[in-house]
Amino acid sequence: MERRGEDGREVDLRTDRAHGARIYDYILGGKDNFAADREAGENSLRIWPALRVHMEANRSFMHRVARFLASECGIRQFLDIGTGLPTSPNLHEIVQSVDPTAQVVYTDNDPLVLAHAHALMVGTARGRTAYVAADMRDPQTIISAPEFLRTLDLNQPVGLLLIAIVHFIEDDAEALRVVRQVLDVLPAGSYLAMSIATDEFDPIPLAEVQREYNRLGETLVFRDRARARGFFDGLEMVEPGLVQVHKWRPDGSEDPGIADKDIAMYGAVARKA
Repeated sequence: MERRGEDGREVDLRTDRAHGARIYDYILGGKDNFAADREAGENSLRIWPALRVHMEANRSFMHRVARFLASECGIRQFLDIGTGLPTSPNLHEIVQSVDPTAQVVYTDNDPLVLAHAHALMVGTARGRTAYVAADMRDPQTIISAPEFLRTLDLNQPVGLLLIAIVHFIEDDAEALRVVRQVLDVLPAGSYLAMSIATDEFDPIPLAEVQREYNRLGETLVFRDRARARGFFDGLEMVEPGLVQVHKWRPDGSEDPGIADKDIAMYGAVARKA
C-alpha cells in the first residue's frame, strides 16, 4: 500500500511486513494497523497473554516520566525518538499541561506514524510540536533536521525519550552509538529516559514471542540488566535507578497486582552532568 507524503510523493507503507509501532497499536486497541501487524499481535498474545498488560505499563511509564521531567526537573524541551502511533495522552499533551510553552519534537521512520502525527499531535497556542521523518539508526538525520534545529534551543536542557525502541536494533554497539550520538549534542542538564526490553523475568514465552516477530520480518532484541544499564553509563541516574517500568516512581494509577513476570521492560531516567 502507498500513501502520499508531505512532499506529495508516494511512500510505501510496507503493509506486508509487521511493524513494531503498528503491532503496539493493535494490541492496545487501535485501528491503524494491517494484516501482518494483527497476525503478529494475535500470535504474540497467544504465546504471552501478559503482552497487553506489559505494553500498558510501558505507556504508563512514559506518562510518569514526562510529568516528572516537566514538573520536577523543569524541562521544557523534549525529543521523542520512535514516537509510534498517537495514543492520547501523548507526550506533548502531558508536558504542555504543565507548561503550555513546552516544545516537543517527534521522530519516527514509519510514514503512517508521521501522517497521523501531523493530523493529531497538535500543540498548544504557545507550545509547539514538530515532526522529523528519520530512522533512529542514522541519528545525524535527526539532529541536523531543520524541524529539530528550529524547535529546540540547544543552549537549554532537553528531555530525550527512547521508549520501547532500542529493541529494534540488534547490535549493542550500534544501539549505544545511536543514543550517544543524540545525547552528545544536548547540553548539560538534559535527561535521558528509556525503556528497554528484557526477557529476564519470563524467558521461555518471550523467546517464542521473539521468534514470532522475527518470522514476520520485525527485529526484537531482549537485553539483560547489565546491558540495559550500559545505556546510562556516565550519566547521573535518578532514583530508583534501573527497574522494571511498573516500579519506576509509581503514582497510584498502576494496578498493584501486576506481577514482575508480566513486565518485560526495564526503565530509567538519568541526567547529563
